[in-house]
Amino acid sequence: MRPKQLPSRDVTYADLVRRYAEDSAFKQLTHSVAAGLGLMVLDVSTQAGAVLAATDESVFEIKMDSYARQSKIRERRETEKVLHGLVHLATAALGFPRPDDLANDTYIGRVSVEQVDSVVREACRILDERAAKAEANNDPLADAPELEQAWRAYARRPAAAATKDGRLAADTTRGMVSRALRFLAEQGFLVQVNAEQGGTYRTTPRYQVQVRELAADSAFTELLDLGVVSVGETGGTLRPTISETL
Repeated sequence: MRPKQLPSRDVTYADLVRRYAEDSAFKQLTHSVAAGLGLMVLDVSTQAGAVLAATDESVFEIKMDSYARQSKIRERRETEKVLHGLVHLATAALGFPRPDDLANDTYIGRVSVEQVDSVVREACRILDERAAKAEANNDPLADAPELEQAWRAYARRPAAAATKDGRLAADTTRGMVSRALRFLAEQGFLVQVNAEQGGTYRTTPRYQVQVRELAADSAFTELLDLGVVSVGETGGTLRPTISETL
């Protein structure tokens, strides 16, 4: 219920995590109570604590309207929802671009506002090329992957513009990304490293568990298959593949 709380910072929490691992009856009871609240227990570990996910129609489910209020999003139209979905997919793909990253409990990824925006824009460019080829071949775009439903709206928006007080303007794509990353940080999924150019964040074990679940989603697979997320040769440095035109 407190996403930033960790067993390493709370003796009682650490004892409960230990009991969950050692006492099968307590583990079963934990899952039963969670199910009664409309929650699934994704994982319990000393690093991440109890990682939960809300089921459909659970009182704890974060719906778009709730997310919009927390992230101070003015527009709540369907297109806007899809755009924010793209941002979250890109963030997850940048944080853990390889299967080994999700399997390695010691792996820590880094993402920045600039990186996420660049990856989504590069994805838009590739989808634009796909759409042009499809139209040239008279192929129906209705059969295109679900990511192609939102790229035009994202590509039309300016990447960055500053407000009078120097903040990223809310209606820019980097402003949108910045709000998404702050939201993830509030949920205990990311930790801010610095605030330069909108901010850079590191991933947490809690986020790693959540992305393992997301990795089975078709839209996540489609984004990785576009080839716009690459990993450096040494040290696991994460870099987006950016078009020369950006």
